[in-house]
Parts: sequence; structure tokens; C-alpha cells
Amino acid sequence: GIAGTGVGASFVQVKQETKQEYAPKTKESGGVMAMIDLLIQDLAKEMAEMKVGEKEAQGDYEHFMSDSANKRETDSKALSTKEATKAGAEESLLKNQADHKANAKELKGNMEIIMGLHQECDWLLANFDVRVKARSDEVESLNRAKAVLSGADFSFLQTVATTRHLRRVSRH
Repeated sequence: GIAGTGVGASFVQVKQETKQEYAPKTKESGGVMAMIDLLIQDLAKEMAEMKVGEKEAQGDYEHFMSDSANKRETDSKALSTKEATKAGAEESLLKNQADHKANAKELKGNMEIIMGLHQECDWLLANFDVRVKARSDEVESLNRAKAVLSGADFSFLQTVATTRHLRRVSRH
């Protein structure tokens, strides 16, 4: 029996004999064969369609790869051109910045010169009358010096001028 179950059955296979005789193809067996033939034809048709589809897909793939290669080449050339343009622009920018810096220094120097000239002009305008008087006194002094060197005597004139001045001062 089966381990402590109390079942004492044994499983033995018994062969049943069935006698089937060979029967020629009948209507039922023809239907199955026709169905298998139809499946074979469908499979052949699908295989043919798949081969055509695969050829088309392969052609599309090759066309896509060719287009991609052309695009990569075009993009690569465009990138090279853009990088060259960018490098030129950066170089130009650096040159322009250096020029700007130099021009700014030159402008600052020119402004300092102009400011100095302006101050000098302001001083000349403010002191014009004083300078004219000083210049005329200097010319007069040079003429007297020239006359003294020529032999003229201005001592009397100075005494008369001094006496006149003293007389005015004593009257007040």
C-alpha cells in the first residue's frame, strides 16, 4: 500500500487493444490534407512577402545609411566652417579689445593735454591786463636802458618825479 494510508491500490498500465484497420482516404482525411496544403501555401506566400519586405527594408536601410553619411559629411564641413568663423571672430574681438584699450589710453592722454591747455588759456585770459602792463613796463625799461647805454642821463627826471610825489604827500 501507500505509506500508512491504507490504500492498497497499484498503478499498473493495462494495454487495451484496439483494432483499427487501414482505411483508405476518406472525405474527412481529405479535409485535413487540404488544410495542411493551404497552410503550406500560406506559409510560402508569407515567406515570399517577407523576402520582398526584407529586400525593401534593406534598400531603405542602405538609402538611410547613405543619407546619414552624406549628412555627417555636410555637418562636419559646416562645423569646420563655423569653428573657423568663430576663431576669426574671437581673434577680431581680442584685437578690437586691445585697440579699444589703446585708444582709451590715448584719449585719456589727449583729455589731460586739453585740460592743461584749457587751464593755461584761462590763466592767460585772467592775467591778460597784468601781462600787457608788465610787457609795456618791460619795453619802457629796455628803452631807458638803451638810452642810458647811449649816454642819456635820467637822474634829473627821477628827482623831479620824486619831488612832485613828495609835495603831494606833504599836502595831505
